[in-house]
Amino acid sequence: MLTIALPKGALLEETIRRFQAVGIDFSAFQDSSNRQLQIEDPSGRTRGLLVRAQDVPVYVEYGQAQLGIVGYDVLREKHPQVAHLADLSFGDCRLSVAVKADSPYRSALDLPPHSRVASKFINCARDYFQDIDLPVDIVPLYGSVELGPITGMSEAIVDLVSTGRTLRENNLMELEVLYHSTARLIAHPLSYRLNVDGLGNVIEALRQSSLVPASVN
Repeated sequence: MLTIALPKGALLEETIRRFQAVGIDFSAFQDSSNRQLQIEDPSGRTRGLLVRAQDVPVYVEYGQAQLGIVGYDVLREKHPQVAHLADLSFGDCRLSVAVKADSPYRSALDLPPHSRVASKFINCARDYFQDIDLPVDIVPLYGSVELGPITGMSEAIVDLVSTGRTLRENNLMELEVLYHSTARLIAHPLSYRLNVDGLGNVIEALRQSSLVPASVN
C-alpha cells in the first residue's frame, strides 16, 4: 500500500484537494470529529499520515511514507535525503529578515555585528548572515518569533511571511527576502526509483494537476 505524508496546518486543505484531483481521497482528515492520524483512502490502495509539516520529510526519508507534500522552507532548513519532484505552486510565502519599524535599520547589512537574530529557521538564518559576512548571534525561538524585537531580546528576526499582516500589526517591517517558498512534492528516493506501488503514476498525475489552474467559485 502506498503511504503518503500530509502536512498539518496551512498547506493541508490544498494538499487534500490536489490528491482528490488525482483520485485519492483524504478528506476524512478535515472532519472535526476525526482524531485519527492515519487513514486509508476509500479505495483501500493508499494510506495517509497526518503529521507536522516539519516531520513530513522525516517520514519520507526514513521510508515510513513513500510520498509527501511539504513547504520548500522545511526542505531548505532540514536538507533531508529525499527526491525533490515538483513545485506544486501553492502555499506561497517568503523567508524574510524583519526588524522594528521604528528602528534605524534599512537593510540587513545595517545591523550591528553580533546582533541577536531570533528565528526557528536556525540553519537558513545562519547561512544567510554568513553569506553576507555579518556575524550575528542566532536565538532559537519556536513560538511567536515577533516578540524578539518587541521585547528587546533581539534586534531582528528571520521568519516566514505570507501577507505581512502579522508584521504590520506588531510594528515590524521586512528588510530582506532570503527566498520564496511553495509546496513541493517529495518522495523516498529508492521507492521512487523502483516505482513502488505505482508511485510513478501518482507522481505524474500530481505533476499534471499542478499545471491546471484552480477553479474559481
